[in-house]
Amino acid sequence: MKTQNKIIWQHRAPDYGRRFLQPIAVTIVSIVFIGLILIMGIMDIRRSDRSLMGFMESQGLAIIGVVERLAQENLNAQIQAYQKDSGGTFPPPGDEALLPQKSLRAALVDMGREIDNQWKADHLSDEYLRKFAEEKGLWFVAVLDRRGKVVYQSRALHADLIGGDDSRILGRNAITIDLFSRLGKDKKIGFVALRRTDGSGTVIIALDPDGQRYWGIKVSIEKALERLGQGQGLVYIKIMDQRDMILGSLGQAPDKEEQGKMRIDEILAGTRKFESRKIVSHDKKLLEMAAPIYLLGKVAGVARLGLDREGTDEILAENKRNMIFFMSSVILISLLAMWILYHNQNRHLAGIVEMERQLEKAERLSALGQLAAGVAHEIRNPLNAISMASQRLKREFMPADEHKIKEFQTLAGVIRDEIRRLDGIIEEFLTFSKSRRLELHEYPVAEVLQKIVNLIREEATLKGITLETRYKDNPAIIPMDVDKLQQAILNLVKNAMESISGEGTVRILVDSSGKNRVVIKISDNGCGMTSEEVERIFNPEYTTKEKGLGLGLPLAHEIIRGHGGEIRVLSQPGSGTTFDIILPAGKAAEKNGIV
Repeated sequence: MKTQNKIIWQHRAPDYGRRFLQPIAVTIVSIVFIGLILIMGIMDIRRSDRSLMGFMESQGLAIIGVVERLAQENLNAQIQAYQKDSGGTFPPPGDEALLPQKSLRAALVDMGREIDNQWKADHLSDEYLRKFAEEKGLWFVAVLDRRGKVVYQSRALHADLIGGDDSRILGRNAITIDLFSRLGKDKKIGFVALRRTDGSGTVIIALDPDGQRYWGIKVSIEKALERLGQGQGLVYIKIMDQRDMILGSLGQAPDKEEQGKMRIDEILAGTRKFESRKIVSHDKKLLEMAAPIYLLGKVAGVARLGLDREGTDEILAENKRNMIFFMSSVILISLLAMWILYHNQNRHLAGIVEMERQLEKAERLSALGQLAAGVAHEIRNPLNAISMASQRLKREFMPADEHKIKEFQTLAGVIRDEIRRLDGIIEEFLTFSKSRRLELHEYPVAEVLQKIVNLIREEATLKGITLETRYKDNPAIIPMDVDKLQQAILNLVKNAMESISGEGTVRILVDSSGKNRVVIKISDNGCGMTSEEVERIFNPEYTTKEKGLGLGLPLAHEIIRGHGGEIRVLSQPGSGTTFDIILPAGKAAEKNGIV
């Protein structure tokens, strides 16, 4: 029959290579966090850009609104003057109201003089006047000689337009400037007659209602732009009507090729309130805007203006720099925080792992200690039997031969000494394993120390060592397990005596260290120890003795710790060693004010 293997106990080494946060997880978290910060920063920069552009757009619309208001005032003044000439009853216009009308007449006079100059230079022709009238929005342009005969004209005239009573208008001796005089049956055509001072000819400029409206609006807008002037970041403004004819301009506008990029048709149609864009013109960074101009309740044209955005760009650049600095700082802090978190977690994990190792080691040592204690008890019984047998052999089986008696006694002595040594080792081991089971009672420290001095005084005298003691007048009382504390201090005193070769001194002092603390000082002038030896003297695995386990100092350390105290060691090679045993005082000492 095949036997089955059964696992009674199995030990698996713990996984000490794990981490709380794996590097990949930390990297992913960092990337996500940094990505969110970057997205928020970009969104904030764009929001700032939109806010600044919105401010400039509001500024541009305000400028257009001012132009629109001033132009409407000028246009109203012209209409008032026209109605007065037509026979209406209105209050007489002031100087401000007459300015647009004077400007309109001045513009028409300038056109008449331009035509007259071309006539004198013999550059006139019917085609020239036709193009001139088309470009200037004029219904009719003509030049007459001194007899009133038409020399050149932009279009053919019907007989009913000049003749009859209206022909007398052209026969005035002085220059006639009367825009609101009417020709024809319907009296819809206004004209200006400019007669040379020498009477050699006359320039006739006639406007139909559309032309009159165009020139009225044009003059009104030009006067408005003169009053507006350049300022508030305004670089240029250009106003055009639906036929792309200029109604007024201020500053140097971009080339016409750039105008096509704006959706002017939608603005004129009323489907778009305004449009803006960033451009660079004549080495200047501008915000160009286009918005409709309303006059007499209708869209009279579209205004294109450019605002200097150097200031806003500087503000935006400063915001970008601040945002980049802020994001960089946050990213660095985030990375540092992630690194610290990762480092601390791994450090804590390393501590936990070390604690697990120490616990596992302690459990193994405890198990081994219990096993060794049992083995020690079992060894003691055979040792007692061997000791008794050796004593009986020495007493009852002494050899008769005198030469062998001495050898027999030597061998018996060796057996007795080795048994005594083994028994001492077992006793030391058992005492160390039971050192933490303490029964505490309040007891004077001086009495315990005096018992120790009385116990080892003879041994010290034989070695040439002087014992010096100094206690306080009122003996200190501490909670102690008398036997175990006596054993601990005895081990320290013996260790001090063993460090002295030849004559020397061991001092035992009792003093107070602050409130509720008692200090026992044990010092010698022996060989001393190095710093490396001091760090290892309380390790059970370390000993410099040729015989024994070297558990005296570890045992003393365990007993002192069990009493809630601590041991401090001061030592230098060749200068001796001092052990400071610091123990908590008892309640009786506190009430009596002893400590």
